[in-house]
Amino acid sequence: MQSVTLVVIDLGKHAFHHHGQDQHGKAVFRKKVSRKQLIEFLATFHTCTVVMEACAGAHCMARKLASFGHQVKLISPQFVRPFVKSNKNDFVDAEAICEAASRPVMRFVTPKTKSQQTLSALHRVRESLIRDRTKTTNQMQGFLLEFGISLPIGQAVITRLPAVLAEHAELPPPLIAILERLHAHFKYLSEQIIELDKEMARQLADDDLGQCLLSIPGVGPVTASVLAAEMGDAAQYGCSRDFAASLGLVPRQYSTGGRTNLLGISKQGDKNIRRLLVQCARAYMQRLDRQSGRLAEWVRVMLTRRHSNVVACAWRTNWREQPGRSLRIA
Repeated sequence: MQSVTLVVIDLGKHAFHHHGQDQHGKAVFRKKVSRKQLIEFLATFHTCTVVMEACAGAHCMARKLASFGHQVKLISPQFVRPFVKSNKNDFVDAEAICEAASRPVMRFVTPKTKSQQTLSALHRVRESLIRDRTKTTNQMQGFLLEFGISLPIGQAVITRLPAVLAEHAELPPPLIAILERLHAHFKYLSEQIIELDKEMARQLADDDLGQCLLSIPGVGPVTASVLAAEMGDAAQYGCSRDFAASLGLVPRQYSTGGRTNLLGISKQGDKNIRRLLVQCARAYMQRLDRQSGRLAEWVRVMLTRRHSNVVACAWRTNWREQPGRSLRIA
């Protein structure tokens, strides 16, 4: 066991498969254990490199194993899949992670802290509530349209739905009861979203990184908190263009035979962050007449040459945020 330099874990809910190899890449052991057995084993095991896929429970396990002195690395599952040989099972997955981790150019995921995971959970709940509120709004609009009542687009008219129902006394009483129940659910969802927004603002007020992110033009509390939760201090990126590439805000390549062929943006990575950043860019461009500085001048010049959609994607590769330093154009 003392010859083991790399331990790979295929994570599960109850069962864990771990695979150990020496510095020459020779397999030393592979076992199936429970969560408790795995932690007890690695707590007394000599210091080595531990690699896992960045999936559910990986960040918590990474923090636990790092407290034992191990060097923990996380790999995105999409980079492990090409190394799975033939049929798939848990032990083969562990061997594939081991093979991927031994590649010298492999990119790893930075483990998240507890606060980052908590903030990420808050955002997922908020997005779920917004989807439910939109679904409820569409249901009310659809039910009324079935009875010939067309309401304007937006949530403002939904907030005064009782007055709208009072104007149409010809509606069946059972339908009015259903709409009132949906309206009460709509109000509940709106209140919960407002509470989550307040909690998000409180967490940002106590976070130096969040305040630094808020100083970026066009970035608001929601985008700043998402970036703080998912990106962290951005030490894993060499420059802002590397960050844009991780989100898919760079052209997708289809090059061969020495000929470079660039297509549309690749749309890889976190689609939620990409969506928020593009919305920030559009909000900035809508108020471009009030903006000044190098970034505003660059956007004005680009808009004379390129479509606004292209400029919105390109804009996010032209700022860099560094904790402790002032914002500067990359």
